[in-house]
Amino acid sequence: MSACAETRRHLRTASLIARYDANVPRYTSYPTAASFTTEVGGEDWGDWLEAVPAGEAVSLYVHIPFCRTLCWYCACNTRAVNRTETIRSYVDLLLDEARLVSARLVSARLGRRQTVARLHLGGGTPNMLPPDDLDRLFAGLREAFDFAPDIEIAAELDPASLTRSWVRCAASHGLNRASLGVQDLSPRVQKAINRIEPFATVVEAAGWLRDAGVESLNLDLMYGLPLQTRDDLLTTLDQVTSLRPSRIALFGYAHVPWMKPHQKLIHEADLPGPAERFAQSQAAAAGLLDQGYAAIGLDHFALPTDSLAVAARTGRLHRNFQGYTTDAAPTLIGLGASSISRSRQGYIQNHAVERDWRAAVAEGRLPVARGLKMTPEDQRRAEIIERLMCDFSVDLRDIEQRHGPAPDRLSAAMSRLDPLVADGLVTLSGGTVAVTGVGRPFVRLVCAAFDTRLAPSATRHGRLI
Repeated sequence: MSACAETRRHLRTASLIARYDANVPRYTSYPTAASFTTEVGGEDWGDWLEAVPAGEAVSLYVHIPFCRTLCWYCACNTRAVNRTETIRSYVDLLLDEARLVSARLVSARLGRRQTVARLHLGGGTPNMLPPDDLDRLFAGLREAFDFAPDIEIAAELDPASLTRSWVRCAASHGLNRASLGVQDLSPRVQKAINRIEPFATVVEAAGWLRDAGVESLNLDLMYGLPLQTRDDLLTTLDQVTSLRPSRIALFGYAHVPWMKPHQKLIHEADLPGPAERFAQSQAAAAGLLDQGYAAIGLDHFALPTDSLAVAARTGRLHRNFQGYTTDAAPTLIGLGASSISRSRQGYIQNHAVERDWRAAVAEGRLPVARGLKMTPEDQRRAEIIERLMCDFSVDLRDIEQRHGPAPDRLSAAMSRLDPLVADGLVTLSGGTVAVTGVGRPFVRLVCAAFDTRLAPSATRHGRLI
């Protein structure tokens, strides 16, 4: 590319960023959690659980809201805890909640337990659980549910607090996927986000997992962190790809101190601007492609033989609150404080404040704080948005066949795409909406055109770029 062409490309990119960078949802669901209300509660969730078909496998998500220390960039529902009694009593209540859920699932099935095909331990830091509490958790979950013989069990892990004994314990219960939080390996950046983690620690954690038979590894990285440069990110990539993980997730840091007050500990002057964030993400993506990884959706990468890459190639990729996934189960059951569940009827979220969640479970109630009942139009738009996020393309004629003729108001979404079409981010052909190569970093903005529930300000969401 000539110097003039390169200059024109940079100018066009800068113009697009200036025009379109905004607060937009990540669209791990539609409608998003911002639309949940207290009008949906525990009785609704109980009814939805009873409606799950008896022979249909479900997925489980278990939220562990504890960490050894609090990372300043984190937007998860977690807190620093050092008392084993707090963790132990939390596990007790997790199992109580599992029994409450299981009772509603089996109430109309003559006592037959529901089969679980996937189990995801998230947080927080699941490896904060001592091995004996991990034993109790798995034993209790197996009492409440039937685990499928080929169940996929995954966990999000902090390498800095991981131990070989924890890995061996988890593997004995069937752990076969693990995600290691790395973010960035620059000591300067790690200090700025309060997450000190040498590369040797990551290497050791990966070794323990592979030695225990956990071959499928994902590494989480971030761009847009304070003091982070493109060189920092590319150096981190060179190091972590030497481990040849199956998957790599590359997330943009979302600075939302109005929602997560501890992010105020990060100096905003140290954050890269939109143009630099964009350059970081594109440089990292190019580096991963050069290393033989396939791009999956907006921010995931996988080796071509990994099931996520296969699903992307064959149109079977899905998206949920854990990101891109091969999980197609209609019912996802979330256990623990703040966890979100999904069913055919809609979404529910447990109490995010841990003491409220504890009180509800202790009283024998499903600990639902809020939720949303999906309308037929929500179902239509949810499929449109998921296909755009996963495939960068959607044929609205296929959507119409499954959901009935599109109402006239869908034309409003199409008109909102007009400026994106004019700028070469989207093409419209027949009934197909396709995101171009230039438009892929802006795909969430394309999805927003179909989001009838998005508030005009939407300040609770992170920046697009």
